[in-house]
Amino acid sequence: MHGLINRAIQCFLRDTYGAPVWATVAQEAEPGLEGFEPMLVYDPDLTDRVIDAAARLLARPRDSVLEDLGIYLVSHPNVQALRRLLRFGGVTFVDFLQSLEELPGRARLAVPDIDLPVLELQDHSATEFTLTCRSPIRGAGHVVVGLLRAMADDYGALCLVDHGGCAGDCERIEITLAKTGFSAGRQFDLARVMPGGA
Repeated sequence: MHGLINRAIQCFLRDTYGAPVWATVAQEAEPGLEGFEPMLVYDPDLTDRVIDAAARLLARPRDSVLEDLGIYLVSHPNVQALRRLLRFGGVTFVDFLQSLEELPGRARLAVPDIDLPVLELQDHSATEFTLTCRSPIRGAGHVVVGLLRAMADDYGALCLVDHGGCAGDCERIEITLAKTGFSAGRQFDLARVMPGGA
């Protein structure tokens, strides 16, 4: 598993629950583990152990912890670079949904060996979608559910996003868009004006 993914889990636990919680999770998952280096590659089993240890320590279901991780990845001030990458998917939430299949490829332009979930979107109508997710991380679809809910808020869209279960290594996510302009959404500019620029 790419270190950037493990580092994101570490930062989520530290920023949300505090450094002592992260330290306890790390020791339970792998004695001697202090943290993850972003550019190293780790055994996927270690990633699973970290998530399971966090769920046990927090006394929360694993799926719920993963969903909160997805929300964190979009909404926390420390991870605004990911939010920008996601917002480049389009002007509207539907544009964003339709760009999700390209996300792993866009990420690999910056980090060639990163292994993001493979996403496939099926349009049933203008407001009904199914997103399938394949990942080596067990339950990664729940991260995507949290991410989609946070991105809907970011775009100001009102929608229902539910995990529809698993079939083998494939997780299904059901998306129902109720209203695109439900709220103002968060400010975002595709072209960031640099200080002193025109």
